[in-house]
Amino acid sequence: MQLTRFTDLGLRVLMYVSVSAPGEVVTIAEIGQRFDAAPNHLTKVVQFMGQQGWLVNVRGKGGGVRLARPAADYRLGRIVRALERTEALIDCAEPPCVLRGACALKGLLDQAEEAFYAELDRHTLADAMGGGTGEVVVRLHRGG
Repeated sequence: MQLTRFTDLGLRVLMYVSVSAPGEVVTIAEIGQRFDAAPNHLTKVVQFMGQQGWLVNVRGKGGGVRLARPAADYRLGRIVRALERTEALIDCAEPPCVLRGACALKGLLDQAEEAFYAELDRHTLADAMGGGTGEVVVRLHRGG
């Protein structure tokens, strides 16, 4: 299983804005510069996350984005599920599989995918910022 670039950027954005001071906003341009991400792609990610209620998007002069809630409120499994917006790992119907209906693989893959998300759901964005990660992200905020 491989996460999409959309999900990768979404997680990075959440991590980056999680170390901002309360009420402080971060611009898409700043995030794009720090993560070498195209502004148009980043804008789509940020808009989606705003629609999910994860970010507050502030428009106009002095605008940017900030977390809508404390980092400890964001369950990683829920975030990744929403960002991925994908179907099952395999689709037995298209193209039609000759093993359909007599194959255990689909069920096993579905169980494995659910185990993946269940493990991520045990952790929050705040957990992801532990182990020195938060310090590195703070240095990114400072431009270093």
